[in-house]
Amino acid sequence: MDDKLDIITLGEGLIELSSGISLSLAGALDKYYGGDTLATAVAARRLGSKVGYITRVGCDYFKEYLMDSWQAEGLDISQVKLSEGFNGLYLLARPKDGTKEFSYYRKKTAASKISIDDISEKYIESAKIFYTSGIAQTLSLSCKEAVSKAYSLAKEKGLTTAYDPNYSPIITTPEEAKEAFDEVINDIDVLFLSDKNDIAKLFDMYSAEKIIKHFWDMGINTIVIKSTQNGGYYTGYAGDIIFCNFFSTQTVDTTCSGDVFNGGFLHAISSGFSPFEATRLASVVAGLQSMKIGAIKSIPTKEEVYSEYEKI
Repeated sequence: MDDKLDIITLGEGLIELSSGISLSLAGALDKYYGGDTLATAVAARRLGSKVGYITRVGCDYFKEYLMDSWQAEGLDISQVKLSEGFNGLYLLARPKDGTKEFSYYRKKTAASKISIDDISEKYIESAKIFYTSGIAQTLSLSCKEAVSKAYSLAKEKGLTTAYDPNYSPIITTPEEAKEAFDEVINDIDVLFLSDKNDIAKLFDMYSAEKIIKHFWDMGINTIVIKSTQNGGYYTGYAGDIIFCNFFSTQTVDTTCSGDVFNGGFLHAISSGFSPFEATRLASVVAGLQSMKIGAIKSIPTKEEVYSEYEKI
């Protein structure tokens, strides 16, 4: 891979074990890999962006599988370090009755050992965009410090910075998520929010227009709200707010669809799209991904995405 990258992400890589029937009935599980920022990285890479990933991988039985898989995707893994310990995993099932089963095992994993020592100034300045999420900040205090250092360096070096609180009640509390967000807010250019989780749980506002204007006033120039309530995306940029419908409502599994959307959006921005055009492209990426089961294995290819985008 060339020295110059389009996007760098930081976070945790997880093992995904999934099934199309209930976990209690499944005789076998499909193995893949997952993780919110990793889904963002892979989505952008499959669209053609040059993407680097920063994390730590545990020296367990999944080490080679993870490293080989990410390299096969074309991710730059030069900043992935090995650590003693194990890798996190989650179990996912989508029984045909429309329910979702999800179990998450991520405490004290190798990724929780990410620290400021893993943040290279030279590596950060090699990219156009730096992105991570609030979930990465919850891994450990050392990881939270690494995130803050990475954003500070990215702003200093003139990168575009993007962030998603990605609040989840099974991972952290609203108070902790808000505190993590406040630590990096002054270094953010692009903010992704979910009306169902982030806005409803972290902020005392429910109008998309008010939320967007609130963060404009705080210096964030681009805000994208994923609205399950209204079935689409609100994008606020340069004084305008434009709504874009979801690409598809025929979903099978929406695990990491928001993260995949982020990857499509960041790819588009790094390719010269306006934020409004980037939202339309990203909606196609997330829509196609949600039609199949699995967080990352169902991310579409560049050819699939652009074929649909050209029809819009």
